[in-house]
Amino acid sequence: MKKKLVFSALTIGAAMLFSACDEEGPVTPEPVPPPASSATLPVSSSSVSGPGVVQMPYGLLPTTANVTATGEWYTAWKTTYYRTYQQEAALYPVLAMDWTSVFGTYVAAGMYPARIIWDTQSDSFCVIDESNDNYKKRGCTVSEAIGYGMLITFFANDMDAFNSLWYYSKGFREYQGGPNLTPWKMGTYSFESLVMPSNASSATDADLDIATALILAYYKTGNTLYLNDALLIAGAIWDNEISPSLLIYSGNMATWKKDGSAYNPSYFSPIALKLFALIDNTHDWTGVLNTMYTYMAGVQAKGPGLLPDWSDANGNAVDPKNGSATNTYYRFFHEAVRVPWRIAWDYYWTQDPRAVQLLMGMNTFISGKTNGNPSKLTSEAGTHIYSAVAGKADSTLKKENLQPHFHGAWCLTGMGVNQAWIDGCTTEFNARTISGFSYFPHILMTMFSELLNGFFIKPALLPL
Repeated sequence: MKKKLVFSALTIGAAMLFSACDEEGPVTPEPVPPPASSATLPVSSSSVSGPGVVQMPYGLLPTTANVTATGEWYTAWKTTYYRTYQQEAALYPVLAMDWTSVFGTYVAAGMYPARIIWDTQSDSFCVIDESNDNYKKRGCTVSEAIGYGMLITFFANDMDAFNSLWYYSKGFREYQGGPNLTPWKMGTYSFESLVMPSNASSATDADLDIATALILAYYKTGNTLYLNDALLIAGAIWDNEISPSLLIYSGNMATWKKDGSAYNPSYFSPIALKLFALIDNTHDWTGVLNTMYTYMAGVQAKGPGLLPDWSDANGNAVDPKNGSATNTYYRFFHEAVRVPWRIAWDYYWTQDPRAVQLLMGMNTFISGKTNGNPSKLTSEAGTHIYSAVAGKADSTLKKENLQPHFHGAWCLTGMGVNQAWIDGCTTEFNARTISGFSYFPHILMTMFSELLNGFFIKPALLPL
């Protein structure tokens, strides 16, 4: 990442949101005290035996759920991808001279941010000039990683890490000066991404996940700082990322809002919308929820049971025309692999019958490809990238073995609809390991495993 000159006049509002404002003016910011410094195993859920307080109701988990497997994955994932401001400032002291532009107020208050490392092979923006090792091209973080990271650390009860990721998102949002949406691509802890409009644009799934994590943290701790920030994000999502017809836009750029623009089914987060409806009665979040469930059912009905990476307002698979999926938009691929997780989460917490129907369609498809045997995923069926559109060809993965995030997604299709499938699939999924560096598969497999293995515990005070 090329070092750039620091702005001569800096306007950072980070401290203001973390302080209580009254008639006498803002108070000096203080860190949010985390309840724990490391991850702990969850209490037992409704379908995992063992002691613990149970918040009801839950749907059915795999009978083969294994919290130890997820705990080991969490440690491996965090060790590989989670990096603190202090760690990286020690490694890159020249680059770090610019970081106070965004985070100086936070650091002065003892609120150190952290990021999730994102890997790239071709983006010169992400090069760390001071690095001489394999992290040289890992100078970027994407907003989805912060959203996933906040959810993963929350459910692992690792609130130190949760807060540090929150500070990262909040610092960039405040420095950008609005809207209150995290830039989709950021460079280490510097302002560099904000000089490139395409990087400063939003990705709606990340905004939904960050706000969701903050609402959950509010119900866990009672700390209204989390709630207030979630409300800011929710308001910005409504103003910038919800269409007049109540479909979810893919981002805040005009390209996502034209006639014929592509929508991303994997951005639909029913739990997020249900949480927004709890805390914000000024917007019709339930209307968005209902519209999106109807839309998802329509998209699924146009194919063999899967959903494509991208679809238009009428539910037809469509090229997003941003160069990311010209030949793959109609497949259950990089984007759609997240759909089973989002829908299974809603089933697990609320047993919404619409979630069950979507899961049933996806599981019926993959069960048919394996004769109901999840073991065939690793040897045969899982190596295919399936078309979600009739008449369009499947393809195969570049690697012979099933990628771990696809494995977890196929397992999750059985939640609430095929217990034998999810039991057998989860056993094999839990036997996998995290090795090497592969950001997207590893962050998703960690998150999927938390849901499959009982880590998605609702805060006791959450009325959902």
